Amino acid sequence: MTDSSRLLAHLAAHLGAAHVLTDPADLAPHLAETRGLRRGHALALVRPADTAEVAGVVRACVEAGVPVVAQGGNTGHVGGGLPQGGIVLSMARLTRLRAIDPVNASITVEAGMVLADVQAAAEAAGLLFPLSLASEGSCRIGGNLSTNAGGTAVLAYGNARDLVLGLEVVLADGRVWNGLKGLRKDNAGYDLKHLFLGSEGTLGLITAAVLKLFPRPTSRAVAFVGLASAEAALALFRRLRAEAGPTLTAFEYIAPFGLEIVLRHRAGARRPLAGAHGAYALVELSTTRPGEDAATLMEMLLARAQDAGLLEDAALAASEAQANAVWDLRESLSEVQKAEGGSIKHDVSVPLSRLPEFLARATRACEAAMPGLRVCAFGHFGDGNIHFNLSQPVGMDRAAFLAAWERFNRIVHDIVAGLGGSIAAEHGVGLLKRDELARYADPVALDLMRGLKAALDPANILNPGKVLPDRRAGEAASFGFSEGSTKI
Repeated sequence: MTDSSRLLAHLAAHLGAAHVLTDPADLAPHLAETRGLRRGHALALVRPADTAEVAGVVRACVEAGVPVVAQGGNTGHVGGGLPQGGIVLSMARLTRLRAIDPVNASITVEAGMVLADVQAAAEAAGLLFPLSLASEGSCRIGGNLSTNAGGTAVLAYGNARDLVLGLEVVLADGRVWNGLKGLRKDNAGYDLKHLFLGSEGTLGLITAAVLKLFPRPTSRAVAFVGLASAEAALALFRRLRAEAGPTLTAFEYIAPFGLEIVLRHRAGARRPLAGAHGAYALVELSTTRPGEDAATLMEMLLARAQDAGLLEDAALAASEAQANAVWDLRESLSEVQKAEGGSIKHDVSVPLSRLPEFLARATRACEAAMPGLRVCAFGHFGDGNIHFNLSQPVGMDRAAFLAAWERFNRIVHDIVAGLGGSIAAEHGVGLLKRDELARYADPVALDLMRGLKAALDPANILNPGKVLPDRRAGEAASFGFSEGSTKI
């Protein structure tokens, strides 16, 4: 019996043979990532039922010297959950709602709970869990926390790490750290949870979390706004932020090409404004104050902004159905890009004050580098995060276009770095941006990160090859690409 066979037999004995899967058909969905650009490989998929079983799997893998890659909903965009051999550890069975405390405004959930189910549990208690993503019907909260997910509510509530009070984590030696405290003030030493939030499963495996809840809005208003330019969008945002304060809960940006392809490919999508504009914004106001009407406030604020020349046109949703339809224009953008052929994606952030400059410079540079290329820029304007995606020229071969991925990375990421921004705003580093991190990260920061990895995972068992660049930048540029997969 080989070492691998002994490990799989041991895991089957402890988890049950039904939860140690080696059939290629069972493995296939866990060996691909959402963009279809690469595939991984693994010995097996294991499905522990609770934290103790997760810890047992990790201990067995440490003893066998076999890597462990945790997966939630496998909805990531940077290959962070793509296995490069070893064991895929699915969190899909860790779905319990452990506790909810309406007075403390907190909820304790296991890592495999689907984000939409966390939201629903909070709603049933009359409260709000504000993390919201396009994939919320399939992504799992453990993955959201391990990647520090952002989404559409960051402007008002912060990233995923800002929504966490405590964690339970299986460490790389199989021990369990129980940090499930529902405290908002706790200065008893280092705040260990922040080591694991955003670490993409490279330092420890999150198995449960205590999350913050908030009052549910009693009134919400959504508007779609036509603007002359990105500069006008920034001017409008500044004015609304000053006048609406915390009532301003979303400000999303859409470039004209983005709206065009949604209207072209999204079934049932309708143009919200009669004319064409140089830029668009989706604005949401919400309030928990009794008697305050968000729609009345929105109408007043947008009228003032139009009188000041800050916007060209606006449409205020007259019902919840209309509000949802406006949001669908924004949330379907990632999906409809596929219908336009190949897409080279950049998830970047810059200081809010530099956003118009970034959009102008990056657009000019990319269009000059490839005539006919179409820029699809959209995103969370209010927190400085833009998805600066590039659609292939009409009629160009998709593979030939995607072969230019690294060239456009250099163009876009150099501009981002020059503006004091980040090349990984909300999707993480994973495999896709690992070697880019070597180029742009502060060397001292990389040393600190490598020191943390060595201290917490000395055997390099947890998700090896992700986040941290190899010793020599670009040393393994093709790491993780199986035969026949597309290298980018």
